[in-house]
Amino acid sequence: MNPFETPYIIPLGAFLVAIVAIVSGAVSQAHARRIKAEQRMSMLQRGMTVEQIDQLFKTSKEDDPEDGPRTKDPLRSLGNARRTGIILVSVGVGIVLFGLLLTVIVNERDVLTVAATGLIPLAIGIGFFVDYNLQKRELSRFGLEVGADQPPR
Repeated sequence: MNPFETPYIIPLGAFLVAIVAIVSGAVSQAHARRIKAEQRMSMLQRGMTVEQIDQLFKTSKEDDPEDGPRTKDPLRSLGNARRTGIILVSVGVGIVLFGLLLTVIVNERDVLTVAATGLIPLAIGIGFFVDYNLQKRELSRFGLEVGADQPPR
Protein backbone atom coordinates (compact mmCIF):
# COMPACT_ATOMS: atom_id res chain seq x y z
CA MET A 1 0.00 0.00 0.00
CA ASN A 2 1.23 3.44 -0.94
CA PRO A 3 1.73 5.63 2.19
CA PHE A 4 0.09 8.59 0.44
CA GLU A 5 -3.18 6.69 -0.10
CA THR A 6 -4.15 6.83 3.56
CA PRO A 7 -7.34 8.77 4.42
CA TYR A 8 -5.41 10.74 7.03
CA ILE A 9 -3.09 12.47 4.57
CA ILE A 10 -5.33 15.53 4.01
CA PRO A 11 -5.92 16.34 7.71
CA LEU A 12 -2.23 15.71 8.35
CA GLY A 13 -1.32 18.10 5.54
CA ALA A 14 -3.66 20.75 6.96
CA PHE A 15 -2.05 20.47 10.38
CA LEU A 16 1.42 20.62 8.84
CA VAL A 17 0.51 23.79 6.95
CA ALA A 18 -0.77 25.37 10.17
CA ILE A 19 2.36 24.37 12.08
CA VAL A 20 4.65 25.69 9.34
CA ALA A 21 2.72 29.00 9.29
CA ILE A 22 3.02 29.42 13.07
CA VAL A 23 6.72 28.54 13.14
CA SER A 24 7.54 30.79 10.18
CA GLY A 25 5.65 33.68 11.81
CA ALA A 26 7.63 33.25 15.03
CA VAL A 27 10.92 33.06 13.13
CA SER A 28 10.00 36.15 11.13
CA GLN A 29 9.16 38.10 14.29
CA ALA A 30 12.44 37.07 15.92
CA HIS A 31 14.34 38.10 12.79
CA ALA A 32 12.62 41.49 12.72
CA ARG A 33 13.43 42.08 16.41
CA ARG A 34 17.07 41.11 15.83
CA ILE A 35 17.37 43.50 12.86
CA LYS A 36 15.78 46.32 14.88
CA ALA A 37 18.22 45.69 17.75
CA GLU A 38 21.16 45.70 15.33
CA GLN A 39 19.95 49.00 13.85
CA ARG A 40 19.68 50.51 17.34
CA MET A 41 23.19 49.34 18.25
CA SER A 42 24.56 50.81 15.03
CA MET A 43 22.86 54.15 15.75
CA LEU A 44 24.23 54.17 19.30
CA GLN A 45 27.73 53.53 17.93
CA ARG A 46 27.34 56.52 15.59
CA GLY A 47 26.53 58.82 18.49
CA MET A 48 22.73 59.06 18.50
CA THR A 49 21.03 59.36 21.87
CA VAL A 50 18.47 56.85 23.10
CA GLU A 51 15.73 59.53 22.90
CA GLN A 52 16.55 60.23 19.25
CA ILE A 53 16.47 56.52 18.42
CA ASP A 54 13.15 56.04 20.21
CA GLN A 55 11.70 59.02 18.34
CA LEU A 56 12.94 57.58 15.04
CA PHE A 57 11.51 54.10 15.68
CA LYS A 58 8.18 55.32 17.06
CA THR A 59 5.34 54.23 14.76
CA SER A 60 1.94 55.81 14.31
CA LYS A 61 0.27 52.70 15.75
CA GLU A 62 1.88 53.11 19.16
CA ASP A 63 0.10 55.13 21.82
CA ASP A 64 1.93 58.30 22.78
CA PRO A 65 1.66 58.82 26.55
CA GLU A 66 1.65 62.59 26.04
CA ASP A 67 -1.16 62.57 23.48
CA GLY A 68 -3.18 59.78 25.06
CA PRO A 69 -4.50 56.75 23.18
CA ARG A 70 -5.27 57.27 19.51
CA THR A 71 -8.94 57.26 18.58
CA LYS A 72 -10.39 55.31 15.68
CA ASP A 73 -12.24 57.17 12.96
CA PRO A 74 -15.88 55.98 13.19
CA LEU A 75 -16.59 56.71 9.52
CA ARG A 76 -13.62 54.60 8.47
CA SER A 77 -14.83 51.74 10.68
CA LEU A 78 -18.29 52.08 9.15
CA GLY A 79 -16.87 51.95 5.63
CA ASN A 80 -14.72 48.93 6.47
CA ALA A 81 -17.74 47.04 7.83
CA ARG A 82 -19.76 47.81 4.70
CA ARG A 83 -16.92 46.88 2.34
CA THR A 84 -16.24 43.61 4.17
CA GLY A 85 -19.96 42.77 4.12
CA ILE A 86 -20.17 43.37 0.39
CA ILE A 87 -17.12 41.20 -0.31
CA LEU A 88 -18.24 38.32 1.91
CA VAL A 89 -21.82 38.29 0.60
CA SER A 90 -20.49 38.36 -2.98
CA VAL A 91 -18.09 35.48 -2.28
CA GLY A 92 -20.85 33.49 -0.58
CA VAL A 93 -23.28 33.99 -3.44
CA GLY A 94 -20.55 33.10 -5.94
CA ILE A 95 -19.69 29.86 -4.14
CA VAL A 96 -23.36 28.91 -3.83
CA LEU A 97 -23.95 29.54 -7.55
CA PHE A 98 -20.77 27.65 -8.44
CA GLY A 99 -21.90 24.67 -6.34
CA LEU A 100 -25.38 24.66 -7.88
CA LEU A 101 -24.01 24.95 -11.42
CA LEU A 102 -21.46 22.21 -10.76
CA THR A 103 -24.24 19.96 -9.42
CA VAL A 104 -26.23 20.45 -12.62
CA ILE A 105 -23.20 19.83 -14.84
CA VAL A 106 -21.94 16.73 -13.03
CA ASN A 107 -25.41 15.34 -12.14
CA GLU A 108 -24.19 14.38 -8.67
CA ARG A 109 -26.11 15.46 -5.56
CA ASP A 110 -23.05 15.16 -3.33
CA VAL A 111 -21.60 18.25 -5.02
CA LEU A 112 -24.29 20.31 -3.27
CA THR A 113 -21.92 20.43 -0.30
CA VAL A 114 -19.98 23.05 -2.27
CA ALA A 115 -23.10 25.21 -2.38
CA ALA A 116 -23.65 24.66 1.34
CA THR A 117 -20.08 25.82 1.99
CA GLY A 118 -20.93 29.15 0.38
CA LEU A 119 -23.47 29.80 3.12
CA ILE A 120 -20.66 30.41 5.62
CA PRO A 121 -19.19 33.59 4.05
CA LEU A 122 -22.72 34.64 3.09
CA ALA A 123 -23.85 34.50 6.74
CA ILE A 124 -20.73 36.30 7.95
CA GLY A 125 -21.26 39.02 5.33
CA ILE A 126 -24.85 39.47 6.47
CA GLY A 127 -23.48 39.82 10.00
CA PHE A 128 -21.20 42.61 8.79
CA PHE A 129 -24.21 44.38 7.24
CA VAL A 130 -26.02 44.09 10.58
CA ASP A 131 -22.93 45.55 12.27
CA TYR A 132 -22.83 48.33 9.67
CA ASN A 133 -26.44 49.28 10.40
CA LEU A 134 -25.86 49.16 14.16
CA GLN A 135 -22.79 51.41 13.83
CA LYS A 136 -24.76 53.79 11.61
CA ARG A 137 -27.55 53.97 14.18
CA GLU A 138 -25.01 54.60 16.96
CA LEU A 139 -23.37 57.40 15.00
CA SER A 140 -26.74 59.03 14.36
CA ARG A 141 -27.35 59.09 18.14
CA PHE A 142 -24.17 61.15 18.52
CA GLY A 143 -25.19 63.53 15.73
CA LEU A 144 -23.05 62.09 12.95
CA GLU A 145 -25.34 61.36 10.01
CA VAL A 146 -24.09 59.15 7.20
CA GLY A 147 -26.06 59.90 4.07
CA ALA A 148 -25.74 59.92 0.32
CA ASP A 149 -24.12 63.38 0.37
CA GLN A 150 -21.48 62.29 2.91
CA PRO A 151 -20.02 58.89 1.96
CA PRO A 152 -17.89 57.11 4.56
CA ARG A 153 -14.14 57.27 3.99
